[in-house]
Amino acid sequence: MSKPHIRPYTSPAGGWGALEATGKALVEQGIPAAGAATLLRMNQPEGFDCPGCAWPDPKHTSSFEFCENGAKAVAWEATAKRCTPERLAGLTVAALETWSDYDLEMLGRLTHPLAYDEASDTYRPVAWDEAFRRIAAVLDGLDSPDQVEFYTSGRASNEAAFLFQLFARAFGTNNFPDCSNMCHEATSVGLPQSIGVGKGTVLLEDFDAADAILIFGQNPGTNSPRMMTSLRDASRRGAAILSFNPLRERALERFQAPQNPIEMASLTSTPISSQIYQVRVGGDAAALKGLLKACIERDDAAAAADAARLLDVNFIAGHTTGFEALAADLRATPWPAIERASGLTRAELDAAAGTYLRADKAILVYGMGLVQHRRGTENVRLLTNLALLRGNIGRPGAGICPVRGHSNVQGNRTVGITEKPTDAFLDRLRDTFGFEPPRRHGHDVVAAIEAMRSGQARAFVALGGNFVAAAPDTEATRRAMRGLALTVAISTKLNRGHLVHGRQAFILPCLARSEVDRQETGPQSITVEDSMSMVHASAGRNAPASAHLRSETAIVAGLARATLGPASTIPWEHLTADYDRIRTAIEAVFPIFQGYNARIRVRGGFHLTSLARERIWATPSGKAEFAVYEGLEEDPHQDDPEALWLTTLRSHDQYNTTLYSLSDRYRGVFGQRMVVFLNEAEMGRRGLRAGDAVALETLSTDGVSRVVEGFKVVPYRLPDGCCGAYYPEANPLVPLYARDPQSGTPSYKAVPVRIRAGRGM
Repeated sequence: MSKPHIRPYTSPAGGWGALEATGKALVEQGIPAAGAATLLRMNQPEGFDCPGCAWPDPKHTSSFEFCENGAKAVAWEATAKRCTPERLAGLTVAALETWSDYDLEMLGRLTHPLAYDEASDTYRPVAWDEAFRRIAAVLDGLDSPDQVEFYTSGRASNEAAFLFQLFARAFGTNNFPDCSNMCHEATSVGLPQSIGVGKGTVLLEDFDAADAILIFGQNPGTNSPRMMTSLRDASRRGAAILSFNPLRERALERFQAPQNPIEMASLTSTPISSQIYQVRVGGDAAALKGLLKACIERDDAAAAADAARLLDVNFIAGHTTGFEALAADLRATPWPAIERASGLTRAELDAAAGTYLRADKAILVYGMGLVQHRRGTENVRLLTNLALLRGNIGRPGAGICPVRGHSNVQGNRTVGITEKPTDAFLDRLRDTFGFEPPRRHGHDVVAAIEAMRSGQARAFVALGGNFVAAAPDTEATRRAMRGLALTVAISTKLNRGHLVHGRQAFILPCLARSEVDRQETGPQSITVEDSMSMVHASAGRNAPASAHLRSETAIVAGLARATLGPASTIPWEHLTADYDRIRTAIEAVFPIFQGYNARIRVRGGFHLTSLARERIWATPSGKAEFAVYEGLEEDPHQDDPEALWLTTLRSHDQYNTTLYSLSDRYRGVFGQRMVVFLNEAEMGRRGLRAGDAVALETLSTDGVSRVVEGFKVVPYRLPDGCCGAYYPEANPLVPLYARDPQSGTPSYKAVPVRIRAGRGM
């Protein structure tokens, strides 16, 4: 681990830096040879799907279809390090709590099922059947099925997620807090209101035909690096790329493709963004309204001059409703207010609108910078308005592209992981499996935490993930989890969530995606759905890290069988013996998967049909619906003159809560994470210098003090009034109440804070 220091990074994203970092990750995990062979099988038609991001695979794969962070994700799970019972025997949970998240996962792969022993404050090995029996005893002894929270990570396969929701509903609850609630739930709520579907409308090949690509609140070089290939290719053929983000992310400036021998040998790179607009934290809505207003004004001028219209008036008339109300609101919104709220000038926004209007086909890309706000759902609808103005939905080279996080977060939702199931889905579940599922809606993430705090929830069962680290309001979440009677985690490695546990706690180790999954009928394939609704098979080839591991599906089935008993109408052993049977059941419950097993055997898999892509609008009006966004603020305004808007960030050496190192190469931060980014003007106003120790305090409205000490000031190019800090270290500053009322998504991307002198860590 490098000594903590700050050193500006001047190289392009990707390139030799990415190759060097990949090599270090493989060596660090003790797998230089095996790891390289494993990487060559990743994202290949006959291989396994990357356990990292959900960016899709091209139809014609190259010899290596992986990025730096995907390679690190595989190295992390294919590691030679082992977290055995012997290694844990002398480590109390209290002692482990003092370790960093990085050091916890560096213990390596879990090898045996573990149970918490209160007397010794340690995790000890337990037999699988004994673990299932003890877990079932607690679950069956609860007063109500609704006292259990069933949490799902986006890494779970379609097959495991489907069985998980089947188990929970057969048990009697719709409590499904899942990682979607903390990231793209606003997409799942907002897009259906506007266009009738909760997913994006583009395919990967649309990037090859787009004339313009607008990117909002997304850092693809870190969060979905394989997207850089599409952006590089688009830039090189002349497409305009406009980026709206508080930080000038390196990959959106220039990129050196590791797969391109000419760029690598010549040390050249490709400029990515035609223009970068550093919108203020919380200013995306104002920027979008400015773009929309400029489009309307330019079109009004064209109409007045009897010139060709700039909006797609035929599409608007034939396919949409609500345009006049939107136009009236935009015409009445004053430019000075837009400039103040967005941090951008009228000239900048007008120029961006001109680029958009000149493009025949445009793709609108967005990430969590747009959705993790108090009005995240409305933000999604606001961006959709921009697409509708030009008819940029339902034709090649155009569309809406939400960039999801984990590799199967979208697929989990498609196969039933939702706290708000429709009656039609529940009817098909009943008809297929012969039991009456619960109809009342369940808990999302924030509701689950509040239920745990109040004592309404008594048990927590997690299919992957690191809930405690990922959730907002960390201290409140920790206290809530510690009050539970039972916590169960299905995991590959030790993480922070295992140390914040209930009175009884179990860690059930599962196979990684890169490992062979052998069941009664032989080796199995699982399936995942990427961000663009492509479903394909994934089959691991590595030997399991331990003979004691079980697949996620087998573990879920074992829990279900023990808990529900012989009276269950669901043939758990039959389903897990052959995953084709699970997929047949998925097809019966979700007709969109028609021909599931045959279609995943076709190279590249298949696309789940999007009605909006066909310009069929499954909305109440039967048309795409424009939405008026009242005002300009994404988050409640704070009048405190010392207030800063904090956005949480992921480092480049991080994927969600997993840390591959304590460095952030592209931002020039090495060997440390407790930093706060501020521009030099804000530092001057506050009398701060680089390296000063400071604390951040939330400007809370509920009377609760939320303070995190030990940050170090790092100068960085950010708009005035803004600052940035890493997730999950800054999560204690995000209140539970600060969430979108429609989607429940916490406002991680705009937290009002004040900064003061503090003590170092």
